[in-house]
Amino acid sequence: MLVLLPPSEGKAAPGRGAPLKPESLSLPGLAEARAAVLEELVELCVADEEKARETLGLSEGLRGEIAKNVELRTAGTRPAGEIYTGVLYDALDLASLDTAARRRAGKSLLVFSGLWGAVRVGDRIPSYRCSMGVKLPGLGALGGYWRAPMAEVMPEAAGDGLVLDLRSSAYAAAWKPKGAVAERTASVRVLHSQMVDGVEKRSVVSHFNKATKGRMVRDLLQSGVRPNGPAELVDALRGLGYVVEAEAPGRPGRPWALDVVVTEIH
Repeated sequence: MLVLLPPSEGKAAPGRGAPLKPESLSLPGLAEARAAVLEELVELCVADEEKARETLGLSEGLRGEIAKNVELRTAGTRPAGEIYTGVLYDALDLASLDTAARRRAGKSLLVFSGLWGAVRVGDRIPSYRCSMGVKLPGLGALGGYWRAPMAEVMPEAAGDGLVLDLRSSAYAAAWKPKGAVAERTASVRVLHSQMVDGVEKRSVVSHFNKATKGRMVRDLLQSGVRPNGPAELVDALRGLGYVVEAEAPGRPGRPWALDVVVTEIH
């Protein structure tokens, strides 16, 4: 099983480990594309702080984030699973998983990134600020920039097993499974169900959407279940207590769409 995750906008403080070693990152087929983004991002942040702030979409209060990008080549690194923080990663709580579950996480979790393309949670990276929605002056919109290199490496990374896609739309744009891989892919959204004047209303609540996805991945990792495809994933999630509504694709070469329905927000 390969689980595709979005990153978090907020990142942990830089680590005390050795500086970035690009050659050590997973998916080495992305090395050239990563180097190009890294080069332009650092150059932008060194040359013009105000332009960098506007390009990165940062508020005045987040101007200090630019300094992280200036020091990307020399800053200390930490495993990506520690760098990414926020609601989904708090709920996933990688650090508290048992040994077997952490091993499964290292093999199955892939975090998409505007800077790195995608990394595994064990890859050591510095703290940075660069979302997939950024449009760099030389490379253009990163969502579009990453499509070609990701199309080269992702089919091999996906292998012949289930792909559980939990990415937000901005990161999903960087790679869309096709053909046989798409047929083994399940994309998930979380819906909050509540009764209003006797009528059920469903909505997407951003905070709880992320938290539920984090808990769901954690439960799958802890349980050790290994669904081979979307239909088995539905059964596994239901067995773990989730209310899941599944929609099989209407034609070949399309992913499954799963709704996880919740009634309590926490």
